[in-house]
Amino acid sequence: MTRVYGVLGWPVAQSRSPAMQNAAFEAAGIDATYVRFPVAPDALGDAIRGLRALGIAGANVTVPHKTAVIAHLDAIDESARAVGAVNTLTLAEDGTLRGANTDVGGLVRALTEAGATLAEARALVLGAGGAARAAVAGLRGAGAHVTVAARRVEEGARLGAPTLDLADRDALADALAAADVVVQATSATMQGDAAAQCFVEALPLASLRPGALVTDLVYAPRDTLLLRAARAHGARTLDGLAMLLRQGALAFELWTGVPAPLPAMRAALESETSFTRG
Repeated sequence: MTRVYGVLGWPVAQSRSPAMQNAAFEAAGIDATYVRFPVAPDALGDAIRGLRALGIAGANVTVPHKTAVIAHLDAIDESARAVGAVNTLTLAEDGTLRGANTDVGGLVRALTEAGATLAEARALVLGAGGAARAAVAGLRGAGAHVTVAARRVEEGARLGAPTLDLADRDALADALAAADVVVQATSATMQGDAAAQCFVEALPLASLRPGALVTDLVYAPRDTLLLRAARAHGARTLDGLAMLLRQGALAFELWTGVPAPLPAMRAALESETSFTRG
């Protein structure tokens, strides 16, 4: 019997997880399929009850449901508790619906595979939303010293890390000069070129340490304006596809108990038109 998995979000048409996970199931020889579930915010409770009733084996959760979904679950793991958000659901044989956050581990794996040594590293996270919360939790768990830069300083302070105003160029320049790793965790570089350009030009990237690793969690476009600018100032860069791949691999392993077929998953993501356009 074919097992069904999916992704819940609103909107969800842009999700690349179906391509990645279906390629993984095929490569691993698993009889399963992965689909999109568009779920409006006011229908989330009904959707979760539907997953249980239909025996949906597992699901990913994307915006805007990552926090709200917790109230509908039987249990969440430590990573989800630390972040206050869930991105992966697993339905156990006893009917228990459990939540996890693979964004945390996915980012750490992506950074370490890119050559970053996170223990005792100085990390700067741009943003204070859900992606930033996962980044802070992952980096601190790996032993890094984390600073947050956010437009809403009070929200950044809630992440439990020293926080500075993203608009304070002098303070931001000092933080960039000290950082071994910089994580761009806002949606700013996903916006139109004019808005993204404005965001990037406001960052004092000339202060970056030579050889610092800069990653942008936005994956469409894949090579964001920030990454291009960071390379121009001598930084190493890592695109958002790396974290998307790694968090998807962790979800696959939670669902199936077998190692994720990373080459097949990566090839599926890279074949998507959205990733090949600048």
